[in-house]
Amino acid sequence: MRSILVHADHGPAMEPRLQAALDVARATSGHVTLHINTPLQRFIAMDPFGGAYLAAEAVRDAQERDSALAEQLADQLQHEDVSWSIEASTNETVDALVSGARLADLIVVTLATPTDTMMPLRVGDLAVSARAPVLAIPSDRKSFALAGKAMVAWDGSHEAANALRAAVPMLMLAGSVEMVTITEKSDTFPATDALKYLGHYGIRAELHERERTHPTIEETIEAVANELAVDWIVMGAFGHSRLRETMFGGVTRYFLDFARWPLLLVH
Repeated sequence: MRSILVHADHGPAMEPRLQAALDVARATSGHVTLHINTPLQRFIAMDPFGGAYLAAEAVRDAQERDSALAEQLADQLQHEDVSWSIEASTNETVDALVSGARLADLIVVTLATPTDTMMPLRVGDLAVSARAPVLAIPSDRKSFALAGKAMVAWDGSHEAANALRAAVPMLMLAGSVEMVTITEKSDTFPATDALKYLGHYGIRAELHERERTHPTIEETIEAVANELAVDWIVMGAFGHSRLRETMFGGVTRYFLDFARWPLLLVH
């Protein structure tokens, strides 16, 4: 994880997101790029005759706020022991981050909670569009325990395998790794082979095979995560539509909406 892209904004969740990225960068000798995005489409207004125009004054205000944010972040990062840079974009946020992450090893964003009032980033859209793993930090989290206990949600799918491969550099830094599979779901590729794969990297993971004990698989996974007291979760991001994540599978959709843990998501 040598190239880490961070979605940067004015929100209160920016600081935990930045600290998570810095923690990963320190552990991997990585470089942090802060990406400030202000989509110009937000400032397009309609006139009474059906025409459209750009609200120039609003654009200038937004650009001034972004410049102030860049200066604030630059001042803060000068005191950190991590290589960093700042970039900006004006197209739609998900598209801007996907484009900016073409050579990134990791994208760090905030995972909004149902009570958040600010317009959240569509993390699911980003996860299925980007070619880099997405680390989504819950907005109410104050820290990211990279060296804590990691959990891999395994169901034998291609998405789960992609997530496992992408997570290896971070799993190598975890204090322990727990692999959780729900037996009725895992019928395509055995979890034992996934354990062998991790073993090639010197990662020793403990396998937990469970029956579904709750109304849904996602609730069962959540219960196991609570039982094991995990610090972060690796999972595949299911979905094929970029239209507001309406096509997501139940597990991905549930954890995007209700997860209390940082999620490493890979499509």
